[in-house]
This record gives sequence, C-alpha cells and structure tokens, in this order.
Amino acid sequence: MPETSPHQARTIFERGRAGLLIAEATAQLASAGVESARLDAEAMLAAAANSTRAAVVCGSAKIDGPAREHYAAMIARRKQREPLAYILGRKEFYSLELEVTPDVLIPRPETETLVFAALDSLPQRSTVKVCDLGTGSGAIALAIAANAPNAQLTATEVSAAALAVAGRNAVRFIFSARVRFRRADCFEPMDGRGPLGRFDLIVSNPPYVQEDQIAELAPEISSYEPRVALAGGPDGLRLYRRIASRVTEHLERSASVIVEVGAHQFDAVSEILHGAGAKEIKLLRDLAGMPRVVTARFE
Repeated sequence: MPETSPHQARTIFERGRAGLLIAEATAQLASAGVESARLDAEAMLAAAANSTRAAVVCGSAKIDGPAREHYAAMIARRKQREPLAYILGRKEFYSLELEVTPDVLIPRPETETLVFAALDSLPQRSTVKVCDLGTGSGAIALAIAANAPNAQLTATEVSAAALAVAGRNAVRFIFSARVRFRRADCFEPMDGRGPLGRFDLIVSNPPYVQEDQIAELAPEISSYEPRVALAGGPDGLRLYRRIASRVTEHLERSASVIVEVGAHQFDAVSEILHGAGAKEIKLLRDLAGMPRVVTARFE
C-alpha cells in the first residue's frame, strides 16, 4: 500500500477539520430555523478562511485559529437570522458580485427577470437613456450597463447611504462613466442638481410590501433589510402611483416603463399604468413561474 505524502495527510486533516466545523455549524443553523443551513455554513467557512467553497469541501483551504474565530462570529450572526449576504458583504446578481450592506435591499434572483425585460426592450440606437428609480445597491442599473453598451443610465435613490454602496459598485465594475447617480425621492431631486430629464426606458423595483405584512416576512427580511426599501404603503401600491403620476414628464416618445410587482399586484399596477396613458401592458413571470414584472409602452 503506497505511503501517504505529507501533502495528502494535510489535505485529509484539513478536510476532516472543515467537515467537523461545517457539520457543527449546520446543526446550529438548522436549529435556529435557517433553511439553507449547510450551504450557508460552507459559504461562511470559505469566507472566514479567505478561500472558496470548493477548497473548503475538498480540504485544500487553510483553516487556522483566526479563521475559526471569524467563522464562529459569523455563525453567531447567522443564528440570529441576519442575512448571509450582509454577513459576507456581497451578493451575486446577473453575474455581477455586488457589495451589499444593511443600507440596501439584497438583490434577488427573481429581479433578474426585470433586467431580461429591460435589455429586450432597449431601442437599437447608438445611445439609449435609461432611468432606474430606487437603485439600492445599483444591481439593476449595473446589470443593464454590463449588457447594453449603448445605455446611458441615471440611477436614483432616496438613501444617501445606499447611493454610496451603489457608487462603489459602479467604480468596481468601471461603469461610472455610463451610470450617474442622483439622490432623489422617486422623480423629485434631493441633490439640487435640477430635473432628472427624459428617458427611453424607466425601470424600478419599488417597495411593494403592504405595511401590515412586513412583520409576517422571514426574520432575515423583516428584522434586517431597510424598511424604506420594503414598505409600499397600506396596500403596497404607493410607489406605483407616485411613478405613474409623473412618468409622462420623464419619458421620450415611444418609451417604456418596466416595474417589478408582488404576486397579486398585476391587475392593480396595470390599472395604475393604464390610467397614466400606457397602451401596451404585459405581465412577465420569473423562473419560478410567479408573476414578477409588468412592462408598459407609452406613445
């Protein structure tokens, strides 16, 4: 039987140590009600060891004392149902790894449906003007910028702290030249720099949760994500009404509006947009088959 080399022995040792740490953490997280307990445990150990999940699982990651201490602290936070994205400080969206903090809503896979729709609707011109209302981390605006070189984007946000996160993400992906950030409450500028202008496409993932339903959401959402990015008023439709009330002032001819909606909001949002002058209104479902995005064409 061949002898085990020092490298192989160390790999076996590290794999065993990682496996034990992950198993213990998985049990703790599961008992705290975390659904993706093992995946989260592996992701946090990889981050604590400044490595990858694959390296952790196969035993090639170095897990020293400081890494174990960091891991324990991360597990303690996750046991309190703090979102994994806030603990890691990042979240992937449309193949972009974005910085996220508690100042911004965590980008979700279902919102990628809005980006699909936006890219599909962009006019084939040398320059297309796009506005992203309520940009948060900049996820939607930056995903469009990454996939539409002809797009010039204006991304608005009421939160100065969120704008700072979005700005750092833009710098990281070298999109600052094509994405300008404005502090604004919907279409109302708060930065003293004048009107937002007119656009060929306006997109938004506005707050659409009914105020009295926020407490019923998972603790990761209700206790940690910014309320201003969740609460859509008593019926969840406040921001759609605000957008519709001013939208024609900010649209070029033959322009579109694309918004994300909650599961049962299509009819209400369609009526609001129709009342603002929309001629073609369509519903798109996300990959899970849920109603997710409303597209509206204005003449």
